[in-house]
Amino acid sequence: MYMIVEAGGMQFRLEPNGMVKVPLMPAEPGQSVNLEHVLACEDEHGVVLGRPFIEGAVARATVVSHGRGPKIRGFKFKRRKNYRRHWGHRQGYTELRVDELVVPR
Repeated sequence: MYMIVEAGGMQFRLEPNGMVKVPLMPAEPGQSVNLEHVLACEDEHGVVLGRPFIEGAVARATVVSHGRGPKIRGFKFKRRKNYRRHWGHRQGYTELRVDELVVPR
């Protein structure tokens, strides 16, 4: 069984007892969260697609930790003009442990 959910503007595939890193969420470690924007799910009854979401479907997860991803370095320049700019960015993430996937039937 798996679900495709939307979190933070991105889509993630969730499986029971799996771990996933989603964009930073305002929740404390150990707290339970519900991901309700379920786009699709597959179980023993087949595949169900949402239009755009599946009503009543929810993925329950527990926040494990927060962190920051690897540094991304950006750079731009213009030749012969003495113009150079560089910057760095580290995206924050929340690590979730999927507890259960609920699909109404």
